Amino acid sequence: MVAMYASLYETQMIDWETLMIETEKRLHNFIRKRVSNFADVDDLVQTTWLEVLVHKHRFKGTAKPESWVFGIAMNLVKIYYKDSHLRAITATHENALDQESNRKDEPDYIHEGHEHLKKAVEKYQEMSVEYQRLMKVLVENDVGYQELADRLAIPIGTVRSRLSRLRVYLRKELNWG
Repeated sequence: MVAMYASLYETQMIDWETLMIETEKRLHNFIRKRVSNFADVDDLVQTTWLEVLVHKHRFKGTAKPESWVFGIAMNLVKIYYKDSHLRAITATHENALDQESNRKDEPDYIHEGHEHLKKAVEKYQEMSVEYQRLMKVLVENDVGYQELADRLAIPIGTVRSRLSRLRVYLRKELNWG
């Protein structure tokens, strides 16, 4: 059967314009069953026809031209969902970043940060020597757990537990949520 289509469509020229006219409504319904947004359906139909016209030289005739067109449409629907998922993730991430960066620019937030820093500096003198060393190396070098452990010559587990206790201490002493 496939061989019949190959010989039939390879030997005759395909009238793509007629195919588009005859298939338009079926293609629209095909995409509409898979995509709920009407505007996106129309865009996908137009994109399908654009892809057909741009790549019609690649049609090998191994299937009906309609099947080839609907295959292109199906691939575009898959891409649509893949891209919409990525857009949703990106938009959520960008919105969170926008809100965070906007908050950091507010005078109240800046003032609150300065107050916390001032309290932390005051509490620094009251901290144990091990917390002071930990904070000093951490703030001056901005390093990860392993490098912090190496610089202080203590095991990484000790670094983690000290940092955990230090966070608890600072939250309690400085009233950090």
